[in-house]
Amino acid sequence: MKKILISLKHISKSFDDVKVLDDFNLDIYENEFVTLLGPSGCGKTTCLRLIGGFETPEEGIIEFDGKTINDLEPNQREINTCFQKYALFPHLNVFDNVAFGLKIKKIAKPIIKTRVEATLKLVKLDDFSNRSVSTLSGGQQQRVAIARAIINKPKVLLLDEPLGALDLKLRQEMQYELKEMQRELGITFVYVTHDQEEALTMSDTIVIMNEGKILQLGKPEDIYNEPKNRFVANFIGESNIFEGVMREDFLVSFCDREFECVDRGFDSNELVDVVIRPEDFDFVPPSKAKITGVVDSLIFKGVHYEINVIVDDHEYTIHTTKFRDVGQKVGLAVTPDNIHVMKRHQS
Repeated sequence: MKKILISLKHISKSFDDVKVLDDFNLDIYENEFVTLLGPSGCGKTTCLRLIGGFETPEEGIIEFDGKTINDLEPNQREINTCFQKYALFPHLNVFDNVAFGLKIKKIAKPIIKTRVEATLKLVKLDDFSNRSVSTLSGGQQQRVAIARAIINKPKVLLLDEPLGALDLKLRQEMQYELKEMQRELGITFVYVTHDQEEALTMSDTIVIMNEGKILQLGKPEDIYNEPKNRFVANFIGESNIFEGVMREDFLVSFCDREFECVDRGFDSNELVDVVIRPEDFDFVPPSKAKITGVVDSLIFKGVHYEINVIVDDHEYTIHTTKFRDVGQKVGLAVTPDNIHVMKRHQS
């Protein structure tokens, strides 16, 4: 059974009379990669800063390994933080930046040397020991910041949008490297981002937040395939969302048509929202299709085409590897297990 390492219980926090977190509850497990995901201002960075000790809750308890840590200073917690702005010392080389925390603790020089070399190897900077940090690329500086954070062997590493300043290709490379690093270190990562791709790529658990509340918590694939409401469906990936009516178990009506589905437990004729991901539509001959429409636009995205189809004044977005001409009449099909039914307009 997994062990709870960090527990936030009934946390409230305000800034300038604006409540950022209100009765907020979250458990984070040992050796887990947890991502707090949400739009700007949703409270995710505040949550991170509360865990790190940079902010104090007005109400509630923060527990670490079963002990209350509300009153502990950041340097008294077995937690280190890596910010978006790396805050490296420009006058020190890579080795001395990484060794800084150990020198403050007056660790013996031979031990410092061994640990710094091992840590630089872990972040793939073992050949950069004597380089000035000002000569490094953004990705290399980020690795130095992470090395400095993990050399003290914290139980938890907090990362506040650390890839935000990097270009797309480097950001994608670093996503995989960070996940691999977390596995190797065997420590808990708590990661803050507003980038859904980062969250889906790296996380064991995603916490979707908005307006200081948790809207959904779970594995990336569960949140993507089973969003609980419109906000989550729109925020994680692209979605076609339709207003519908749940006629009975396993039968839903939307866009003036009835479809078999795999959902149940709704009231008869309950108003619902229906989600179909763009990749879950298939093109079929119009004569065999329940849904027919006309291709309105087509964009080549590299891996797939993004095609917009107009069906009875509704716009459907489809991701497919199959080319279609603008103006072409097409048929669309969707299997029951790719139709996801949600309660109407929850947020």
